[in-house]
Amino acid sequence: MTTHSAGSRETSTAGTARAEGGYSTSFTVQQSPQEVFAAVLDVGAWWTGQVEGRADELGAEFSYRHPPQHYSLQRVDGLEPDRRVVWRVTDSHLSFAPHPEEWTGTEIVFDIVPTADGTELRFTHVGLVPEVECFGACSTGWLHYINGSLRSLVTTGEGLPDPW
Repeated sequence: MTTHSAGSRETSTAGTARAEGGYSTSFTVQQSPQEVFAAVLDVGAWWTGQVEGRADELGAEFSYRHPPQHYSLQRVDGLEPDRRVVWRVTDSHLSFAPHPEEWTGTEIVFDIVPTADGTELRFTHVGLVPEVECFGACSTGWLHYINGSLRSLVTTGEGLPDPW
């Protein structure tokens, strides 16, 4: 199953409900929450581009570059093994957007939820809403990276090469 949405949505994880505004997508795989969590943390294997730094420790930072159009710096603000990963974008420059810094201050959230048949990954880029200039290009990119490359890494052990 794969779903996509933008705007506000309610999510429920570990009994806590919260409203989130942003681009969301999800997929379900037969692999365990541990396998999905490990794949999310292996950023360079699925978010193709230049990844420097660490994403596997609370407070760690890593940068992502896809020259010449994308640079962002993420800080790991949430890390619950096999359940949740939260990155805060602390700096960004999207050369194709009229406001290149529009990712700065947004959150990228991965909720990992056990299901009867495996695991559901729920992805939300909080703050990436249709009113943001890069929404079209960025949501298309996330669709590839989450539902294509990350899902492939989880299910086959190999992320998908960047199509751009």
